Amino acid sequence: MIITRTPFRISFFGGGTDYPGWFREHGGAVLATTIDKYCYITCRRLPPFFEHKHRIVYSHIENVKHNDEIQHPAVRAVLNWAKVEEGMEIHHDGDLPARSGLGSSSSFTVGLLHALQGLNGQMANKDGLARDAIHVEQNIIGENVGSQDQVSAAFGGFNRIEFHRNDSFDVAPVILPGHRREELRDHLMLCFTGFSRIASEVAKSKIDNLQKREKELKLMRAMVDEAIAILQDVSEPIESFGKLIDASWQYKRSLSDRVSTPEIDSIYQAAMDAGAIGGKILGAGGGGFLLIFAKPERHAAIRERLNKLIHVPFDFEDSGSRVVLYQPNGL
Repeated sequence: MIITRTPFRISFFGGGTDYPGWFREHGGAVLATTIDKYCYITCRRLPPFFEHKHRIVYSHIENVKHNDEIQHPAVRAVLNWAKVEEGMEIHHDGDLPARSGLGSSSSFTVGLLHALQGLNGQMANKDGLARDAIHVEQNIIGENVGSQDQVSAAFGGFNRIEFHRNDSFDVAPVILPGHRREELRDHLMLCFTGFSRIASEVAKSKIDNLQKREKELKLMRAMVDEAIAILQDVSEPIESFGKLIDASWQYKRSLSDRVSTPEIDSIYQAAMDAGAIGGKILGAGGGGFLLIFAKPERHAAIRERLNKLIHVPFDFEDSGSRVVLYQPNGL
């Protein structure tokens, strides 16, 4: 038996430039961090004593005899891609709900790939995990997803990720003084809007508009380095980072009419009226988690104003996908 733990992520800037349809022509970059909320994948070989060959447990329970009968698209794709012929039992547990803008689908794919490699006695490397997950999601499943979530899930940490025209990527950790990193974290709030959505569907509407939004996407990419400069210049007020998030959100909203909704706009305005400096819907948009940037002394007032939402405390994390239990004999 093996259990992997793979983090979810918060993307600050550059989202949209990590779609292959964009970076293969223009290049792309994002600023993102993983957080201490995780996807857990438990995986073991299933003895051949049952009527079914595979058992997959997530929000549904599947007992199937053949790979192609599996309904979960990532499990089916990964098992077929990895040419898994023996019976498997796979359990998924997540700290936060799926389809919520935190890259949970990619965390699942990375965690499952990691678990299967471990079961085969192989040490996974972060670069390979990210590349394999990108391949599975974009080319095998055919999801309308970018490439940042898989990289963040595999590597972990607070990073500037650059995407090159030849499909390669570079991961550069953002080096900050400890007090500056804490200052940033203390200004952030995470709230669940209560709306879930199919990220791939929202993303497709953005992808279809990429070439029409060249100006906005180039500005959003430039914000990646502007944001890093703000953080690394400790004489610069941290509030400048929050104002930049607000500006980025306005650009992101223009990429597709499905990125935001009247309900989301109302929640965002309520947060701003209560003292927020900036914020954004995480992920493709359309629902999920709202990231809010505000002075710590305004957090109570914002929580009160948004008292119908679930507020999730979090911290940054640096480990990426890792094996937390390995018992090759199943005991």
